[in-house]
Amino acid sequence: MKKRMPLLIVLLLGAILFTACATHSLENVTGLPGFLKGLLHGFILLFSFIGSLFTDYEIYAFPNAGGWYDFGFLLGVMMFFGGGGAKARC
Repeated sequence: MKKRMPLLIVLLLGAILFTACATHSLENVTGLPGFLKGLLHGFILLFSFIGSLFTDYEIYAFPNAGGWYDFGFLLGVMMFFGGGGAKARC
């Protein structure tokens, strides 16, 4: 346990350092993306990720409407990637 403590401290400090850099401007925000846009963004996640590798495109809308956008995003990802339960048969 004592050997892992310095590594844990370094990882925690690194996480705090990198989250301090995450800022977004909330000026002139109109029409926050809600459930339907979250569903669409979740469904096209793979294509958005590939596009974000080559351009300045974000795969997750900010700012968004909160929980409903997150729920739609999750459902969209599950619909595109199969939901995870299709191959779970015994």
